[in-house]
This record gives sequence, structure tokens and C-alpha cells, in this order.
Amino acid sequence: MAKDDVRARILEAAGPVFAEKGYQAATIRQICQEADVNVAGVNYYFGDKERLYIETVKRAHQPDDEPAELPEWPPGTPTETKLRAFVRGMFAHMLSERVPWQRQLMRREMLHPTVACRELVQTYIRVRFGQLLGILDEVLPGDTPDYQRHQVAFSIVGQVMHYHAASEIVTLLVGEAERDEYYDIDVLVEHITRFTLAALGLGQPFSQRRAGNSGVLESKENQR
Repeated sequence: MAKDDVRARILEAAGPVFAEKGYQAATIRQICQEADVNVAGVNYYFGDKERLYIETVKRAHQPDDEPAELPEWPPGTPTETKLRAFVRGMFAHMLSERVPWQRQLMRREMLHPTVACRELVQTYIRVRFGQLLGILDEVLPGDTPDYQRHQVAFSIVGQVMHYHAASEIVTLLVGEAERDEYYDIDVLVEHITRFTLAALGLGQPFSQRRAGNSGVLESKENQR
């Protein structure tokens, strides 16, 4: 059996076990039984239980079939276009199809961060956060303090995370009819982009708009 196949089997077996029991309660013996490999296989391919857990969390965060590369834009691409694409990419990543253990393990790690969370930040999240800061730097004053740059970026990320993490609460508050019509990805991407641009002084203030005055919503209304 190829080494990559054995390594993949261990990871696939470790995922559901870690997701259900957490890092502390999960055992290497159970994982190896599920993978049908010798216990020594974990040491050979991963070194120890902690590294196996880290690699399993990374696999849950970034499935093999999901591209890891950051988008690239040609010179002269408008900031609004970049921001809209970034927001859409966040939604696509959060809503991408994952098997149940991947979703469960990521929820567990976000609620109770371990060393794996620190590596996720260094490997994936920090790079994407840096890209968002780069987009904002195109429009923020050059003397904007770092903490304010970070706060603006977190405000954007927070909006996306809210609609993902609190989707059931949103439905309870606004009802299924409103959710189905006005909370799909296209509408939310447009809303967050325009809301952010307005907050940065680059778009029409919301107080001057009629209800539903966005490209996506206008298109919906014109089809009625």
C-alpha cells in the first residue's frame, strides 16, 4: 500500500473520532483501529497525536478539493471589485460542502481553540487577513493606525461570520420567506460590500437609499 494511502486513511479515521470526542478524549488506538493500521503508523506518518490532530484540523478547514490559492487581480482592478470578490470568497469557503465530521471538528476548534487553531491562523487565516488589509489600504488614509485597520477588517469578517454561524437565529428572527428571498449569497455579498463602502465614505449612505436599492435586489424586484 502506498504511503500516501496509509496517511490518508489515518486522517480520514482521525477526523470523526476527534470531532466526536475532542483531542483529549480521543485515543490513537481507536483511530488506528478505525483506519485498520498499526498504532506505530501514527508515529511514522505524523510523529505524535498532537501533530495528527493539527493535520486533521487543517484538513477539515481546507478540504483537498477546495483551492487554497488567493485570488489575483490585474493592475487597476477597482477596490470595490476586490472587496466584493473577497467577501464572496469568504462565503464560498464557509459554505463549501464538507462532510459532517469536518463541520463538527471546526466548530469544536473555534469554541475551544487548541494549538491547531494557532497553526491555522499562521498557515491560512493570517494570509487571507493580510489580503483584506491590503484591499483596505487602497482606500484608508495612509496614517490610519494599525488597530483601526484591523477593526475595519474584523467588521467585514464579522458580518460574513454572523450570517454563517447564526443562520438559524436569523431565520427565527425574520422568517423563512424573507430569508429565502433576501439572504442568499448574492444578496449578502452585495449588502456587505455596499455597507462597508458606505462606512468608508466611498458609497452612497444608506440613509439616502430607498429600500432594496442595490443591484441584486433591484434585479429581483424587476423580475416580479
